[in-house]
Amino acid sequence: MPRVRPTTFIESERLNQAVGGGARLLLVSETFQKTGSFKFRAGLSFALNSAASELLTASSGNFGAALALAAAKTGKKCTVVMPSRSAEVKIAAVKAAGATVDLIDTDKVTRFERVQQLQRANPAAQVVSPYDDPHVVAGNASLGAELFARETPDLVIVPIGGGGLSSGIVVARDHLGKSSPIVGAEPLLANDAARSIREGRLCANAQEPNTLCDGARTLSLGKLNFEILRRGLKEIVEVEEAAIGDAVRMLFQTSNLKVEPTGALSVAAVLQAPQRFAGKRVACIVSGGNVDSRLYCELLSQI
Repeated sequence: MPRVRPTTFIESERLNQAVGGGARLLLVSETFQKTGSFKFRAGLSFALNSAASELLTASSGNFGAALALAAAKTGKKCTVVMPSRSAEVKIAAVKAAGATVDLIDTDKVTRFERVQQLQRANPAAQVVSPYDDPHVVAGNASLGAELFARETPDLVIVPIGGGGLSSGIVVARDHLGKSSPIVGAEPLLANDAARSIREGRLCANAQEPNTLCDGARTLSLGKLNFEILRRGLKEIVEVEEAAIGDAVRMLFQTSNLKVEPTGALSVAAVLQAPQRFAGKRVACIVSGGNVDSRLYCELLSQI
């Protein structure tokens, strides 16, 4: 049976010194996971629990590649709808895993609309949400289980896009009876989750946000995810783009870690206001490392 790789735990005194404020960071890195992000946990969980012979999803890249590989390992076909502006490395990864890629202009048709069009043309294909599904959340919870088996940190910070990863961390914590508060980290330019938690209702972005974090360009949280997060999160930190870029560079310089902007959100949240985390043991979930080479070079050129 196909398996996920164990997560990688990294402690860097150089990173602690660079961030400042006295926090003690534990990097929980999924950059070495199969397909380069935590999404393989979710994709494999869904594929193993699906009776369908063909899977259909929409993704900016990480979940598409994960589901494509999981489908291949479980003998299923896979089609992935992707925005045409997705990172080339992510489009290539989905194709390399054997899936069919359907590129769209999101200014003309949304991911959801295109998935519905393809599903109507092929009713046998099962539509898979990258985050709004119990099997997806359960797969992501396996990462939380690994973290809490290692220790109970003072705080856990996790990136938020559609809410699948953060929901999984909450579910794992509650299932294991741990007490660590969980904080979400979301781009300020894509703050639908923060607005949803503040207003007590599901809020959506009018269009895909123009943030560095392509994994957080979702229109809204999933319904399942909102219900989990509204009771399970301590708060959501809204992170500015400058802090995200700084975090990507800092992780390269201090921890020898190549991280995509979405994956750097947790460290960026600390970097943006380090005094808030003074004296705390903070587990920072680093969700993936699939960054476009041109963007990565551009970010590193500012060192």
